[in-house]
Amino acid sequence: MSSFPLVAPMFPAGREPLPPGMTEEDRAQLMQAKKYQGWMAMGMESCAAKTVIAGVGGLGIGAFFSLMSSSFAYEDPLLRQSTQAGMNNTQKAREIFKEMGRGMWKSGKGFGKVGALFAGIECVIEGYRAKNDMVNPVAAGFVAGGVLARNSGPKAALGGGLAFAAFSAAIDLFLRREPSDDD
Repeated sequence: MSSFPLVAPMFPAGREPLPPGMTEEDRAQLMQAKKYQGWMAMGMESCAAKTVIAGVGGLGIGAFFSLMSSSFAYEDPLLRQSTQAGMNNTQKAREIFKEMGRGMWKSGKGFGKVGALFAGIECVIEGYRAKNDMVNPVAAGFVAGGVLARNSGPKAALGGGLAFAAFSAAIDLFLRREPSDDD
């Protein structure tokens, strides 16, 4: 042990003490696993990875929402008769599934775009400010809302930014709240 009290022991790289139950033969595997763990942590902290994960997650959630809501699209028998006149059951089913797929893709793209845009902007703001507080999601929501509404004019961009910022603040306040001690 160290002859200096209250000083953490120093070990050369690769010679750290092994976890209980591991032998010297397992050290190479442990070092390899640590290396991969470091790469994964570095990848998950990158803005590009966060943006891609949010975009893919948004695509999946949007497609799922569209799939759930498409079950209500064919409930009107009069509409169904007029749009599917002269088709057999296989053709009707094929047309329904094609329309569901188009709706899922459209909705998924929209959710994915919003998720990727917000996550990317928030990550850049957080990296620039070097803080993780309520300002980041509010600012990212304002910028993302303005970007999403930019084609409708400056008043709509401002309103979209304010609305998205308020929504982001509400969601972040909900996610950051202290858990109750009722357990």
